[in-house]
Amino acid sequence: MSFFEKIFSGLSKTKANLAELEELFQDYSPDSTDFYDDLEELLIVSDVGAEVAEKVIYQMKKLTWERRFRKGYEAREGLVELLSKLLDSGDTSLKLDTKPSVILMVGVNGVGKTTTIGKLASNFNAEGKQVLLAAADTFRAAAAEQLSIWAERSGSDFIRHEEGSDPAAVVYDSINAAKARGTDIIIIDTAGRLHNKQNLMNELSKIRRVIDRELPEADVETLMVLDATTGQNGLIQAQHFLESAQITGIVLTKLDGTAKGGIVFAISEQLGIPVKYIGVGEGIDDLIPFDGKTFAEAFFK
Repeated sequence: MSFFEKIFSGLSKTKANLAELEELFQDYSPDSTDFYDDLEELLIVSDVGAEVAEKVIYQMKKLTWERRFRKGYEAREGLVELLSKLLDSGDTSLKLDTKPSVILMVGVNGVGKTTTIGKLASNFNAEGKQVLLAAADTFRAAAAEQLSIWAERSGSDFIRHEEGSDPAAVVYDSINAAKARGTDIIIIDTAGRLHNKQNLMNELSKIRRVIDRELPEADVETLMVLDATTGQNGLIQAQHFLESAQITGIVLTKLDGTAKGGIVFAISEQLGIPVKYIGVGEGIDDLIPFDGKTFAEAFFK
């Protein structure tokens, strides 16, 4: 199944909310205020968010005037173009050229972080890369056990300490093990929630200092995992983590029919962080690299 097909099938809830869209473009009139009001409402209920929807409508009116749209299909193509540009917030590929390189995974509990780590590890191992998983979430019961299962499934090395131990010490030992074993990529799991935000910020900062000290030349990607079903609340989560981690990309999970895909546009526009992967199912191959133009086309097909 192609990227487009996976996205299209995964946006069932969005498509249900946008069931009126086809009729809207069929009845398109460039001078109709009802058209723009209805379009803005459809964008908002699809989790694009009021602020981003308002911006899109303003740009849509401007583009309509500049290009003299008269037909509904012209307006649709213009809208897809505008939404594609919203998703152009940076490089969507992972920069992992050093040996070892590091992926630091952050995000609240329950968003699919551990599963995402396992899928990434499986993908990298399929490419012939040696991967090590570091269980630096030492606060949540059974976190290391869950990660060890994914390490076994994906054929990855695995480092853990006792529950409640220092996460930065796990990272330190993992880096040393990776150097000794010739590991290509270290993927570090981190705590999704400590008892207050300041502790979370301090813990992530400490982990990052260890990485920078022990691997000063290494490529480091910090990926935040967001659950698409949380909608606009995901933006609040991301803003909190932005304060404590140098986030380089977003992984959006559970975009498989239970979520409204417009949150992708809000993330890119309001946070300025590229979406690098999306999860469109439970299968090992359902974590796929993100393509903004294709996503925008699938969103309104």
